[in-house]
Amino acid sequence: MTERTIRGDACVAEGATWLAGRDPRFERALGLVAPLPVRLRSDGFAALVSAICGQQVSVASANAIYARLNAAGMTDPQVVLNHTEDDLRALGLSRPKARYVHALAAARLDYAALRTMPSNEVVSTLVAVPGIGIWTAEIYAMFSLGRADVFAAGDLALQEGARLLFDLPARPTDKALRIMAEDWSPWRSVAARLLWAYYAHMKSREGIR
Repeated sequence: MTERTIRGDACVAEGATWLAGRDPRFERALGLVAPLPVRLRSDGFAALVSAICGQQVSVASANAIYARLNAAGMTDPQVVLNHTEDDLRALGLSRPKARYVHALAAARLDYAALRTMPSNEVVSTLVAVPGIGIWTAEIYAMFSLGRADVFAAGDLALQEGARLLFDLPARPTDKALRIMAEDWSPWRSVAARLLWAYYAHMKSREGIR
C-alpha cells in the first residue's frame, strides 16, 4: 500500500483537523498557531548535502557554506567525486563534513527509488551512509519526500514542544516521544509541524530557553 504523502496546504489542514479531533490539547494548540506550514522542499543529493551543512552550526553559517558548494557545482555527486575532501574543506566544510559529503556522493543512492520506498526503508538506507543520522533521514522523509506519518522524535524542539503542550514533568526522551507519537499515526508529520509551531509560539511568548 502506498504511504500517505503531503502535497500541499490541504493535506496539512486535513491532518491537523484529524489531530484536533484526536486530542483536545492539539485542538487548543491549533487555535493558537494555525495554519500550519507545509515546509516541503526538493529531494535528492543536494537536499542531503544541505542537511549535512546544517549539522551543529547556525542557519546563517550553513546557508553560506551551502551557497559556496552550490556555486562550485558540489551539489552534483559526480562533481564531488571529481574533487578531493580538501577541495570541499576549502569551501568551508569541516573535515568530518567533507568526508560525509564525499561518502554520500560515493554511495550513489537511487533518489528516485527513495520516493516510492516505505519510510522505514528510506531511513535505513540513508543512515547507512556516513554522516546521515536518524534525525536527518527522518527530516528528509518528512519534508523532501512529503511523508505524512514520519516523526523525528530526536528533535529537541519537538521534545520541548511536547513537554509544554502535554504538561510533562520533564522533556521526553527520543524513545518516550516516539511511543507518544504512535497515537498520532497516520499524521505524525503534521503532529510534528504542530508541535514545532506551538514551541515557537510559546518560546516567543515566555522566552523559553
